[in-house]
Amino acid sequence: MTDLSPLFQPLTLPCGTVLKNRIAKSAMSDSMGDGRGNPGPGHARLYERWADGGTALSFIGEVQGDASAAEKPGNLVLGPHTDRLAIADLTQRARRGGALIFAQLGHAGAMAHPPISRPRGPSALALPGLTCDALSAEEIATLPAQFAATAKMAQGLGFSGVQIHAAHGFLLSQFLSPLFNHRTDDHGGRIQNRMRLLLGVIQAVRAATGLAFPIALKLNATDQLAGGLSEGEALQVAEALDDTTIDLLDISGGTYFPGAPSASDRTTQGAYFAGFAQSARRVFRKPIMLTGGVKTARQALDIITDGTADVVGLARALVLYPDLPNQWRAGAALTPQFPRFQAPPEGGITAWYTMRLTDIGLDQRPSFPNLPDAVAAYDARDAARTRLWRDAFGAQ
Repeated sequence: MTDLSPLFQPLTLPCGTVLKNRIAKSAMSDSMGDGRGNPGPGHARLYERWADGGTALSFIGEVQGDASAAEKPGNLVLGPHTDRLAIADLTQRARRGGALIFAQLGHAGAMAHPPISRPRGPSALALPGLTCDALSAEEIATLPAQFAATAKMAQGLGFSGVQIHAAHGFLLSQFLSPLFNHRTDDHGGRIQNRMRLLLGVIQAVRAATGLAFPIALKLNATDQLAGGLSEGEALQVAEALDDTTIDLLDISGGTYFPGAPSASDRTTQGAYFAGFAQSARRVFRKPIMLTGGVKTARQALDIITDGTADVVGLARALVLYPDLPNQWRAGAALTPQFPRFQAPPEGGITAWYTMRLTDIGLDQRPSFPNLPDAVAAYDARDAARTRLWRDAFGAQ
């Protein structure tokens, strides 16, 4: 029997916060909000189940501070419309058994959902499936304070920490990527300029929340798109991040660009970005989390014992088995069995897993065993919540 005990050793972050083990539930677009920026049915129960299942840390994505820059109408929004009691209930239940919950601070930028948002990115783009305006210098200047205000509100509502989202093609990732960022001012050009906004956001969030509040950051190892952020440039960003006050670097990759394959849908074996994490170790001296492609206890164990990363991020495995950490801790080296879909439409697999999240939160068996029904239900729910969003926040 494989000794999995290294996965269940605690980890102390630089700020002093302790993770009870090395298994985290990576951020996903839960899409479980009620359409008005607040938790929807089963949302709090979902995170309670992951806490009860032994996960040390869950990231809830995406939590928006600007309703005009949302990724989906199921996102949470922290602001004047927030149902504080509902959010506080979610965070309390997500912290059962010593688990932690971090709010992933999102801003979709150019990838904002047009029916409810105003897509705005580093540069104006007019591409098939993606059209956006450019943010002005004045608008960019307001962003660090906006992220900081959202982080401060999250802190007050019981979140254990926050994660600044600079991956997967959302706003801060867009500034890092030459594919999105064609600016010629001090936020464009060389990578030192393209990371300027990100560093400003970190500084503002830390100033707002204090030194004892955990700040994680999610970074792309690569955009996995021609012309996007390269691994070499991503390492320069990681090196710059070592001089900041973040407590945990979450390494992932890929971009939700129209027509681009999702990193989560890859069929290769093992952690997708382990090589980058090993390289990042040489320039980033604080704890590293590795997300993407980890499917077995053996893979998770090797990542920890060989020093590739300090925390293993799981997503779809914890959708299929919410109590997977407890099973592993009990000695069951369970290998999750992932469903296979024939010729899935773009976003179809994500839709299937998203609908499964709702089932978990409602304590019910899978409602949509086949992909077409799951996609239809997902689309219908988004259409209904789009109307609610526009009623709550107005036309953007």
